Amino acid sequence: MFLRAARGEETEHTPVWCMRQAGRYLPEFRETRAGQDFFATCRSPKLCCELTLQPLRRFPLDAAIIFSDILVVPQALGMEVVMVPGKGPTFTEPLKEVEDLLKLRQKVDVTAELGYVFQAITLTRHKLEGRVPLIGFSGAPWTLMSYMIEGGGSTTMAKAKSWLYRHPEASHRLLQLLADVITDYLVGQVAAGAQALQLFESHAGHLGPEQFQDFALPYIRDIAQAVKSRLKEEALPLVPMIVFAKDAHYALRDLARAGYEVVGLDWTIRPQEARAQTGKDITLQGNLDPCALYAPKEKIGELVKKMLEGFGTQRYIANLGHGLYPDMSPEHVGAFVEAVHAHSRHINKHS
Repeated sequence: MFLRAARGEETEHTPVWCMRQAGRYLPEFRETRAGQDFFATCRSPKLCCELTLQPLRRFPLDAAIIFSDILVVPQALGMEVVMVPGKGPTFTEPLKEVEDLLKLRQKVDVTAELGYVFQAITLTRHKLEGRVPLIGFSGAPWTLMSYMIEGGGSTTMAKAKSWLYRHPEASHRLLQLLADVITDYLVGQVAAGAQALQLFESHAGHLGPEQFQDFALPYIRDIAQAVKSRLKEEALPLVPMIVFAKDAHYALRDLARAGYEVVGLDWTIRPQEARAQTGKDITLQGNLDPCALYAPKEKIGELVKKMLEGFGTQRYIANLGHGLYPDMSPEHVGAFVEAVHAHSRHINKHS
């Protein structure tokens, strides 16, 4: 169902999955991860497989997304990232000066550095036994660059953005290096068994339209093109690709023409407006405000119905406008998934 919707084929109900569906809101996730270092978990194919499958045992989700993290790519480039409790991911030595780019691996063997992700994908694909498709993913170049310079999360991204203004050439060098590694990484994920790919440009909202045009969009475009031509060359399946650029509605028209079958949306744009900007040949994914899941279950049902009416049930994949938060109730996540299936079936029957 998910793959059909991604390709623009007709579906009898709207498929649904959730960003961060394998996450701390699930007691079984917390149990599996207890006492384990976060990145050590990411490097264990067996644990990644188990965490990926947990939400599917609870909810009738239409896709699985491999448990991993976008920051494994900077690690593959030779940077050290640790997960600090209460603070989140932290780079021990972020990039400060242009010269620091020389410390990065200029050629990355993704199989050597990220083979554990490929193993996790293959293992999970076998365990899924074709029940639902498996999504692979990567962070996009600008989002990864911003982490590598900020050294972690940031409310302003001022250090990373100052590079764009002060060191545009060096910024492009770094973004190109990231784009090359991401391309290899995504192709490797398909070779390992991923049936769809999502590119997360989570920090798009920190850029204005011009900076996005210069420093984000060209690489987002190039990655789609390069991945597709490599998949063809290597006789691998041409899997659907999703781009999710958070808070970048100023770029929706461009993203719809960037070479992706699906454009993911956050909750700050109206469905009708997104449709008008992206046209009829793109599948949209999103975009319920994650905080809507704090509402009573009946209210979640109403919000889902309204969202489905806004997007229409075809060429559409239901999701949240961002990932699930750790304090959310699994029951309410279940109510969201059930509501998408029930309301979309009802709309399809009566249309």
